[in-house]
Amino acid sequence: MPKSLYRPEYDTFLRLLRETRIAAGLTQRQVAERLGRPQSFVSKVESGERRCDVVELWDMCSAVGVDPLEFAREFEHALHSARQID
Repeated sequence: MPKSLYRPEYDTFLRLLRETRIAAGLTQRQVAERLGRPQSFVSKVESGERRCDVVELWDMCSAVGVDPLEFAREFEHALHSARQID
């Protein structure tokens, strides 16, 4: 099995992560400030240059005001939708 970073599901995850931040009306810089990290951290995560582990995902969800479990449900829905299109 290929590393998750190179799977289409990870692309879906990254897209949803960006969309969630944008829907919250936040810039990468604002999220980074809430995380106490540089803006480049958020940029690298969203672009897939840096992997996002579950603890970081939890923090990012909190930073944008989204329940991490709701994010997981939306991710599952996005995966199902993507598979129906394929």
